[in-house]
Amino acid sequence: MPDLLLELFSEEIPARMQARARDDLKKLVTDGLVEAGLTYAGAGVFSTPRRLVLAIEGLSSESRPVREERKGPKSDAPDAAIEGFLRSTGLSRDQLELRDDKKGQVFFAVIERPGRAAPAIVAEVVESAIRNFPWPKSMRWGDGALRWVRPLQSILCILAYEAGAEVVPVAVDHLTASNTTEGHRFLAPARFPVSSFDDYTAKLRRAFVMLDSAEREAHIWNDATNQAFANGMEVVPDAGLLTEVAGLVEWPVVLLGKIGEAFLGLPSEVLQTSMREHQKFFSVRAKSGRIEGFVTVANTVTRDHGATILAGNQKVLSARLSDAKFFWENDLRVAKAGMMEWAEGLKSVTFHNKLGSQFNRVERIAALAAEIAPLVGADAAEAALAARTAKLDLRSSMVGEFPELQGTMGRYYAAEAGLSPAVANAARDHYAPLGPSDAVPSEPVSVAVALADKIDTVVHFWTDVERPTGSGDPFALRRAVLGVSRLIYENSLRVHLASIIVTVVQRSPRLSMLTRDEKHNLSRFSNSERVIRELLTERESTIQSLQKHRAIDPKSFEHQITSGAMALNRDQLREAIMQRRLTMEKLKQIMAEKKVIEDRIRKEPADLLTFFHDRLKTYLRDQGIRHDVIDACLAMPGNDDLTLLVKRAEALAAFLKTDDGPNLLQGYKRASTILAQAEAKDGVEYSYGADVRFADCDEERSLFAALDVAEAKISPAMKAEDFAAAMAAMAQLRAPIDGFFTAVQVNADSEILRRNRLNLLHRIRSLCGQVADLTKLDG
Repeated sequence: MPDLLLELFSEEIPARMQARARDDLKKLVTDGLVEAGLTYAGAGVFSTPRRLVLAIEGLSSESRPVREERKGPKSDAPDAAIEGFLRSTGLSRDQLELRDDKKGQVFFAVIERPGRAAPAIVAEVVESAIRNFPWPKSMRWGDGALRWVRPLQSILCILAYEAGAEVVPVAVDHLTASNTTEGHRFLAPARFPVSSFDDYTAKLRRAFVMLDSAEREAHIWNDATNQAFANGMEVVPDAGLLTEVAGLVEWPVVLLGKIGEAFLGLPSEVLQTSMREHQKFFSVRAKSGRIEGFVTVANTVTRDHGATILAGNQKVLSARLSDAKFFWENDLRVAKAGMMEWAEGLKSVTFHNKLGSQFNRVERIAALAAEIAPLVGADAAEAALAARTAKLDLRSSMVGEFPELQGTMGRYYAAEAGLSPAVANAARDHYAPLGPSDAVPSEPVSVAVALADKIDTVVHFWTDVERPTGSGDPFALRRAVLGVSRLIYENSLRVHLASIIVTVVQRSPRLSMLTRDEKHNLSRFSNSERVIRELLTERESTIQSLQKHRAIDPKSFEHQITSGAMALNRDQLREAIMQRRLTMEKLKQIMAEKKVIEDRIRKEPADLLTFFHDRLKTYLRDQGIRHDVIDACLAMPGNDDLTLLVKRAEALAAFLKTDDGPNLLQGYKRASTILAQAEAKDGVEYSYGADVRFADCDEERSLFAALDVAEAKISPAMKAEDFAAAMAAMAQLRAPIDGFFTAVQVNADSEILRRNRLNLLHRIRSLCGQVADLTKLDG
């Protein structure tokens, strides 16, 4: 069985595309081979900046013969149907077979395909993979029609047997496969032949190419950490940058450099971000924690051991850091002056055309943060100040250059402005958490501002702009809702989310804008009315004045009526009436939109709370809590208290994993079902209290006693929100309930016994129902 080696050699492939390209190449080729009838033992895929490589072991030498039978149309079917069947099978009419079927004779096609040699199949599959490769972006070059991420220069495709290697006849436009490749662009550019994967990797290494990206990553990291350690420093871990840099070089050469003294006063985050984003440098910090050096990775070996490369990189880095230093110093000047310049600047920045400016948004967040603050143990005035400070760095030069530093720079600027550490930390932390794995802020002021920021975003975008759909969430509302949920329950906050949502919904910025527009247009309408009255009065006065001279000079009277002041008055009156009409139309539009929004405001809180619950359910399912457990807890009162909700769900999930849990659930559901059927049949509710005096067997009396004991434990536990203790007490009911149903017929002939037992079932339902709505549990 041969081994397949495929190399697609091109100009430099962007590092960010290499991982997906490896997966795509493996899937396209292996799926194609299997569909064509070949099997294989294993497959590995590799990449460097200039090549994609697939190695397949134990490929079958030919596909197995295939015999397939296809049922076609009936013998008396229209000719068009029969011709279509023939085209799909590739057979002629005389090659079809007539067989008896339930509905008469039917045509059958027997298709036999002989086995094919592996080289022919591989050639077809590889050509198809190359032509249909799903690059995120691709290009054409020269006169050919082939599209590739960068110009494809050669194809190496061989099948390696024990006796030697065979070149697979792959041809794609101007390229024909061979058994040759080339090494490093600068250190070993000559082409050389290979005969197997082992031969290929060995010769590549001699030609200064490390084929495996994982090996390049390990080499870069080991060299970097060793060099930093030798200089008494350490490299700041950055897994994403390490993967990216490993995708930029075929023969990594690690070089350690120093940052100029003039730039060591910049914040560490600024140095790291500038070096990472612009230069792809790793940051190196001293034992003091200050960033003092950098690691760059060259793609070649030089006679001076990288001194020239390092000098050039340091020169470019100095220019970049000079810009950063200028931004930093300019921003510090504004920060020390109280940041009022930035606060004014937020007024000219539109957050959203339906939600006002960034300044308007900050004021809403500040008001909400002050209201949330007592609920999270923060000072209201400090929370409001933190909210007004948190977004100011958006107007800074540094954040303008590096948007990813928003919040981080805000903390520095708040500290420079003389604000408290709690306010400064809130500027940094209020964006968190951004994802399900991010840390959650725990300082009270930070929590208050973070909650206010996210709730304001969710509520107003949901109400006034656009809700998420199954196919899109352009404003990341799902992420914001998850952030709110985690802030609440990971900090064990007792917050009633529904009341907060109602408060925020009622402050709809769109409604405020419409109300302002309504007042403005009402003023314009009143002004138009006043102008019309004045013009009509003036017109009447002029006519009366002219009437006195009508008998003396009729021609002059007619002239005065149709020209001069009267004509001007008429034009002004016409314009005023038009203005009044337009204003009235605008007012009608505003009132209609206001009514829509006011109707929304009345029903949005319930819909929004459901949206919060849906996101929380998704998150808890990822934590291993079943959907039906969450539904059972959501059905209970107080489900807008997310901490209580999660606590209840976790306790119920743990209870159902015990032996008693599922068994008690069956007893509860049996009791609930019998009771529901009886209440529906009799048209009454059996909840008037069961009496132990009517119990006629030991099992029934035991259930009465067990319910008394459980109630004495469950009720106090529920008041203390000790759900684990409540469920432990509930578990003690398992045996008495089982014994009761084994020994007792609920629907007894005696009506007294029947009613008493149904009331007893009600006690089971109401007592167990304090924990969760167990009817919503599966099983």
